[in-house]
Order: sequence, then C-alpha cells, then structure tokens
Amino acid sequence: MSIIDDTANSLLTARRLGQTASAAATPLPDAAAAYAVQAGVGQALGWFAGLPAGSAPHHWKSGGPSRQATLTHAPLPPHGIWASPADARKWPFHLRGIEAEVALRISKDVDAQLAAELDVAAATRLVDGMCVSIELVDSRWTEALEAPALAKLADLQSHGALVLGEWQPFAPRDWSAQHCIVNIGKQPTMEFVGTHSCSDPAFVLPAWLRHATRDGAVVRAGTVVTTGTWCGLPLAQAGDLVTAEFPGIGRAEVQL
Repeated sequence: MSIIDDTANSLLTARRLGQTASAAATPLPDAAAAYAVQAGVGQALGWFAGLPAGSAPHHWKSGGPSRQATLTHAPLPPHGIWASPADARKWPFHLRGIEAEVALRISKDVDAQLAAELDVAAATRLVDGMCVSIELVDSRWTEALEAPALAKLADLQSHGALVLGEWQPFAPRDWSAQHCIVNIGKQPTMEFVGTHSCSDPAFVLPAWLRHATRDGAVVRAGTVVTTGTWCGLPLAQAGDLVTAEFPGIGRAEVQL
C-alpha cells in the first residue's frame, strides 16, 4: 500500500471508531498527497456520492496565514453543515477549536477555464451572498494541532463541523474596519477588528476555485466557501454556548 492509502486508512479507522491515530506513522511527502487523502476518505465514506456528475462539493473551507502563504482548501462533509442556531451536544469531538469566519456564496457555475482567468476583483463579482460562520475545529490525529501541516491538510485542515448564519446580500465593504465579537461559554468576550489574515475574505476565491475545478469538476452556483478565522483558534469545552457576531453582517451560534 502507498503512503496515501495508509494515511487514508488511518483517518478512516479513526472516524469509524471515534478514536485518534498517530500522524507520525504516515508522513506525507507533499500537498498533492494530502489532497489525495482527502479525496480517498471522502470517497470511502460516501460524503459526496449524491452530487450530480461533474459537480464539485457544495461546501468548502479555504484560507492561509497570510497573502504570501500558500492557501489550502478542503471539501466539507455535508452532514456536518448546520444552520444557526445549531446544537452540537451529540456531535463527537476530540477538540473544540473555534474559528469565527465570513462565508461566501458563489452566484454562477465556475469551470476550470473560468477559474484560470480570475483575479480577486473578478472572483468577488461572482459572490452573491455572505454570512457569519463558526467552524468547529477538530482533529483525528493524536497530535491534534501539533500534527504536521500536511497531516492536518489531509484531515480536511482539522475540520470538525460548520455552522452558517443567515445569508445576506454580498456588498463590498471596508474589511479593515470590520468588527468581530466572539463569546465562548463563560470566557471573557473577545473582540477583533480587521483581523482576517488575508485582509479580505474574498482573497481566497481565485486559488480556491482553481483548486476545486482542477480535475474538471464544476463549482455550481450556490456553492459556499468559508474563508478563514478572524479570532485565531480559542478552545471551547463541552457545554459551552458559542456565538460569533460580525456587526453589519450577522451572527451565528452553536451549543456544544
């Protein structure tokens, strides 16, 4: 078996048994291998089996620590996408990391040819909706957030679940002035201003669309991508109520 198969099998076993596996046992050579593991796990678990032929998954995460960094992407299992207010008390977590984000919705079909032509301005014009989202970060690796970067990428970039607030029409705004307010259980309220790592959530769109269409799939109108945290990665615990508010955009909440 290949290292890709070994890694996929480790993640599949971890998911099926509700356990964790050691990332050190399956060192991946590059991002292409990590993305192949994503695809293998998704196929084995039938996450996207109901999609029309040639269609990319309907929900994604994309982002990176800066504009200069290589952005990474992951398709999200549909059973872990919830409308706010969400109840995650019965969802199995090893970790409960919180990322307050802005999700964007694409207004038209995008194929590989169109994706190849896009810059940020042109990609932004394809967006018709935005909402507040809370990504619940989790890991199937024993090393959790200390796992190697490629192992985390293979594990859907440590994705656990995604909560989506009410959709609003998209309009350009001064993202440097955008406030973000996060409450986690009894922890002190956290407030942020202009803290998106790429300065603009739409910055991820061209790279994400090129990635999602690279094998000939079409990103269909209505596809959603969540675009990176504004609050770092504070940790929650079972029993916490988590809320994220972006004034002027909306809010989302999830009960853990």
